[in-house]
Amino acid sequence: MTRAVSKGTGADKPISPVGTSDGTKRGSRRPGFFFYLFTLVAFCILLLLGNWQVQRLQWKEALVATIGSRMQQAPVTLADARALWDKSGDVDYLPVHFTGAFINDQEQYYLATHEGQSGWYVYTPMRLSDGGMLIVNRGFIAYDQRDVSRRTWQPIEGTVEIVGLARNRLDKKPGWVVPENAPQERTWYWKDIDAMASAMGLDENRLVPFFVDVSTTNGATNAGPVGNVTRVVLPNNHLQYAVTWFGLALALLAVAAFFVWRAFRPQD
Repeated sequence: MTRAVSKGTGADKPISPVGTSDGTKRGSRRPGFFFYLFTLVAFCILLLLGNWQVQRLQWKEALVATIGSRMQQAPVTLADARALWDKSGDVDYLPVHFTGAFINDQEQYYLATHEGQSGWYVYTPMRLSDGGMLIVNRGFIAYDQRDVSRRTWQPIEGTVEIVGLARNRLDKKPGWVVPENAPQERTWYWKDIDAMASAMGLDENRLVPFFVDVSTTNGATNAGPVGNVTRVVLPNNHLQYAVTWFGLALALLAVAAFFVWRAFRPQD
């Protein structure tokens, strides 16, 4: 019996890669247009973020220097502080001194902590010697001392001299996590000076447009709230953030360069 033998076509034989004119293998995957576009856009975004943090760093350092310089000054009059406010809209941490009388029955309570203890800052309106009105943060009281029957000290009556730090007003709530103020309960979670003045029944036309945190109260014979509670805490992590963004930009560039080199390198 004769067995027919067919000629092989070579279909079952492995095909050797065919080199191209530049030495690479045909069929190797090379980066396309969208790869370069994505890399360029991402690189630019990372550079912009890093540059933004550098600008924020310069702003924060200038702010820290301004506050440090202000707090070293001798206290100025409230009129001088008001003039600075009218000129720049910024009097934060400027030492001031003035005289006036507290309107104790209109005090309000701002939720706060002091040295690990929960309680309130007592915001009290003051009738100034020149007839103006000012809202003063007298300092910290324990949580239960909001009830005047629990206090061991009496309200300050008559004219007193105040030394303190001017504090800027807030034009809006600091963030969505901050609760809404409750003026009807005299309870505050952020410093809304207009709403607080309204709750105190103050004439807005006579109102000083910023607060003052008390450092010392001269002429008072009782202890009262704990004054000098202002703490200057200004986190400055912008250099770290800038290094992070610029580092990511360099890492992206290195990874993209390696990918391109691998795609275009000659194959053996």
